[in-house]
Amino acid sequence: MTTTGKASPNRDLVLYLRLFRWARPYWAHLVGLFLLSLLATPLALLVPLPLKIALDSGLNSKPLPHLIRPFVPAAFSLSPSSALLFAVGLLIAVTILTQIQTLTLALLKTYTGERVLLEFRSSLFGQMQRLSLSYHDVKGTAESLYNVQYDAAAVQAVVAERFIPLIGSAFTLLGMLYVTMKIDWQLALVALLISPILFLISKFYRRRLRRGSREVKKLEKSAMGVVQEVLGALRVVKAFGKEEDERHRFVRRSFEGMRARLKLSLAEGKYNFLVGLTSAIGTATVLFVGFRQVQSGVITLGDPSFTIP
Repeated sequence: MTTTGKASPNRDLVLYLRLFRWARPYWAHLVGLFLLSLLATPLALLVPLPLKIALDSGLNSKPLPHLIRPFVPAAFSLSPSSALLFAVGLLIAVTILTQIQTLTLALLKTYTGERVLLEFRSSLFGQMQRLSLSYHDVKGTAESLYNVQYDAAAVQAVVAERFIPLIGSAFTLLGMLYVTMKIDWQLALVALLISPILFLISKFYRRRLRRGSREVKKLEKSAMGVVQEVLGALRVVKAFGKEEDERHRFVRRSFEGMRARLKLSLAEGKYNFLVGLTSAIGTATVLFVGFRQVQSGVITLGDPSFTIP
């Protein structure tokens, strides 16, 4: 990994491919995570369905949506009361299925992530023991300890916490856009318009966040290096009464790391703010367009279009 702060999509792709080749023994777990993430797509699409039934069938006496008619018994008599009860039951069923999916995904994600983390730390520790003594004399033990404790956890986050959920979210987005296009193409177009804006925001802030993260790691390693130096020469430090001086040196290094982490947190906050603001503007635009479509009779009030962004 370079320290220039510049990021290229090709280097990111190569890094991801290396990580997943290394995690090959856990492909079954990763596939399970992927399938469970995909299950979130149909469940998310079912969430607004009870509201549609309650509004359209319960209040306006319209027939049930085509999607669920094959699953309704032929003897079912549709009335405002039965439609409302059916909507309540469907809402409870969807909620239970969603919670089961979320719990199962969280357990499998934790198990897979911890297995990957343990295996990577073990391999990293073995590699450190194979390195020459001159390497450790130059680098010191602080960097090696930091790599085992923190960099290994970053690999766990990439494999289990980010990449698989990202793929699942992409499929969810595609599914929701497909449903929206089936309902009204104008709403789908509005939902798509915010995607390039979010991409540009992410591209701009990714370099800044990566530079900030590298700076934080450098300063935190420096603070750990002070601890390593003092503990390695503790007799000398005590002999010359330098305990307080070394403590101040550690505090200064740690304070620099804290300041860098605060700057990184501020950059992350700005990024999240811009993403939230862009999404809110897209949602407001969809609500406005959808309201006009309801007024003109193009779509009904119960259609799930308003939940797509």
